[in-house]
Amino acid sequence: MGIQDIIEGKRQWRAHVARVKALPPDYQIVYQEIQRYLFKVGPIDLVDGPLLPGLVDFFEEGAASGKGVLQLIGADVAAFCDDLVKDSRTYADVYQESVSRNPGTAEK
Repeated sequence: MGIQDIIEGKRQWRAHVARVKALPPDYQIVYQEIQRYLFKVGPIDLVDGPLLPGLVDFFEEGAASGKGVLQLIGADVAAFCDDLVKDSRTYADVYQESVSRNPGTAEK
């Protein structure tokens, strides 16, 4: 990864954060809670993948149609998050695999 890749990644992240800040306050709060949850248990490719930008797209469409954020995702935010990552490989999966390997065997 070169310096240009790092700079471009920061530029994209700042643009993403600006989109989140443009959402209505209730959407911002829920987005931040979802982001916090996903950073703890979410998929390995969370930062580079399409999940967070897709979530902002979904929220922008909901806000434009005048719906409340809980009308879009439901009252259980954690269940919504779990549904988002149900088919993705998570850090918990990686940890479980490392624990279940035979002791004394090294990965190559």
